[in-house]
Amino acid sequence: MNIIYPIVSVIIVSLISVIFAVPFLLKKKLSKSVLLFMLSVSVGVLLSTVFMNMLPEVFTHDYSMATTYYIIAGFLVMFVLEKLVHYHHNKKCEDGNCGHGHAYNVAPLNLVGDGIHNFIDGLVIAGSYAVDITLGIAATISIIFHEIPQEIADFGVLLYSGMSKKKALIFNFLSATTAILGTLIGIALAGRIEGFSEIIVPFAAGNFIYIAASNLVPQLHRHCKIKETLLHIFAIILGVIIITLVSLYGPGHVHI
Repeated sequence: MNIIYPIVSVIIVSLISVIFAVPFLLKKKLSKSVLLFMLSVSVGVLLSTVFMNMLPEVFTHDYSMATTYYIIAGFLVMFVLEKLVHYHHNKKCEDGNCGHGHAYNVAPLNLVGDGIHNFIDGLVIAGSYAVDITLGIAATISIIFHEIPQEIADFGVLLYSGMSKKKALIFNFLSATTAILGTLIGIALAGRIEGFSEIIVPFAAGNFIYIAASNLVPQLHRHCKIKETLLHIFAIILGVIIITLVSLYGPGHVHI
């Protein structure tokens, strides 16, 4: 595996946390319609990556019950991470500590959960490039698109918890850099463990299905005006087109 591709990709992904915090530092906010558009594109990109690249790659090998478990495990890991964050936040609310200025304890768990999530993203990037460059590029694009709204939300949580903008930016960036660690470990494992990509690719598919269907789509359902719905449909299709183009014209072999 050419390690340049995954390393450059994960650095770009990590920088997302800084780049998209700039509007907050300039005392500006991204409009809700822009955020919803990015969420919608993310849905199309994530699901297209799963069904155009990841699952076809899985089926090129001997599909077994173990492969199914890897997909389910990927889904459950994301489910548990999100549950932990919501549980901790709800517990604080039940204890009467949910108001502004009393949410500082939410920040550490949010950073830990985001750090683990980013670490998994790093593993996915390394594992995808271990298969071929096209899959690696598609996985990276998928991660970038779902990282943008996630990092904006995480930055907002840190500000809400009472952190200064500078401190929130530093901690959010440090959390994002765990993806680099994940990629380095993934590169090492891919070179030493036979069949590593056959585990991480279906695991990543489970991750992406959860993020798209259980995390992002419910957010879109909160905005049901005809104009908003049409915009969501257009953006999802745009996401599909992006990954279709990557799959057709990206380097390496494709399964279309």
